[in-house]
Amino acid sequence: LQLVESGGGLVQTGGSLRLSCAASGFTSDYYLIGWFRQAPGKEREGVACFRNSDGSTYYPDSVKGRFTISRSSAKNTVYLQMNSLNPEDTAVYYCAAETGATNPSSYYCQAPKILNFWGQGTQVTVSS
Repeated sequence: LQLVESGGGLVQTGGSLRLSCAASGFTSDYYLIGWFRQAPGKEREGVACFRNSDGSTYYPDSVKGRFTISRSSAKNTVYLQMNSLNPEDTAVYYCAAETGATNPSSYYCQAPKILNFWGQGTQVTVSS
């Protein structure tokens, strides 16, 4: 299973960015795919997760209403639309996935260490 992120960059406060994650090699009918971020000196945290079996999503309060996870119609690309960005959103953003996902999407989003498949990450910097 391979995950390749793109779309990071520099944006001003209040601006928007859309990240993309090209996913290939899925063999499981049940999987969880999500976006995580890690700022310098902080732990990695989940910001948006999607479980394919029921289409459920999870967002932490810090991004709820501003970030949206979605899939392409071909289901091989996952997007993270980020609006109303602020400097606290500055981090390296990773796409990650787990197969055989039978727990709620929140379970995986809140415990990134249990996910086994990760992309290389893309930097998002929000200037004040």
